[in-house]
Amino acid sequence: MPHRQLAPGVEVVAVDENGLAVRTADGEFLRVRTGDVNGDALRSRLAGSPATGPDAGLDRLVSAFDEAGYLTGSGRPATEDEAAGAAPAWPAERRPVLLLGAPALTEPLARQLRAAGASPRTGTPEDARTRPAAAVVWCLDGPVPDGLWDEADRLPERGTAWLRCHREGWQAYLEPVAAAPGDVTSAHVRARRLAVTPAHRELAAYWRGPRTHGAPVRLTAAAAGLLAALLADDLARWATGAPDTGALPARRRLRRVDLRTLTVTEHPVLPVPDVARTPAPTGTP
Repeated sequence: MPHRQLAPGVEVVAVDENGLAVRTADGEFLRVRTGDVNGDALRSRLAGSPATGPDAGLDRLVSAFDEAGYLTGSGRPATEDEAAGAAPAWPAERRPVLLLGAPALTEPLARQLRAAGASPRTGTPEDARTRPAAAVVWCLDGPVPDGLWDEADRLPERGTAWLRCHREGWQAYLEPVAAAPGDVTSAHVRARRLAVTPAHRELAAYWRGPRTHGAPVRLTAAAAGLLAALLADDLARWATGAPDTGALPARRRLRRVDLRTLTVTEHPVLPVPDVARTPAPTGTP
């Protein structure tokens, strides 16, 4: 039987005298029916120990773990990257990332991106036009002024991925990556948010300003780190083609982060179709 071991995040627990359970990477517990197989022998094999001799029952159980996706390795010992659950390598052509906006967010994001294998640099909105990058990330420590992101919404049409986030009081919004024509843009997100709230006039006025406030909301290091980690993960999944996680596709997901509790909620968001012009009345030139 080839060498196998448990995948990162999967663990086997001894529940009682002979009973075992597997804790999946998603945190669920499933009981394991070992039959006549010795539980200690099974745990030893799943921890990576080689087989000590033929054991059809043990091999059958290990194969069942493999078929369920709970093992790593493919007829060989796992590599160091596999054992650590490392993400796929960041492709060289997608490493250049331009960061715009608030340093409170772009600085921790730059650290996250470098650790993931990208080559981030800070710049200005003009750089998005004159110094092309594989992706542009724009982070605001406040609401988005009307029209600020209109030109950047066209980046996917030019082959540049486009990711953004902003803060509204104690709530931060992380919009989905737009990487191709037809993906969700910031204009789509604004239109969808206005459409689903009964306070659409108030929200539109809030975006336009002016806004009166007292003591400012200050991003904590923990909040900034969380936002940076979420943005970096979204960008890394786009760059490497890693599969989506969670209930919603990454390109159709708006995330809202409560900066007081660091609670993240996900909301579906779709592109807004272009509205056809109203035909002119018959006989009108």
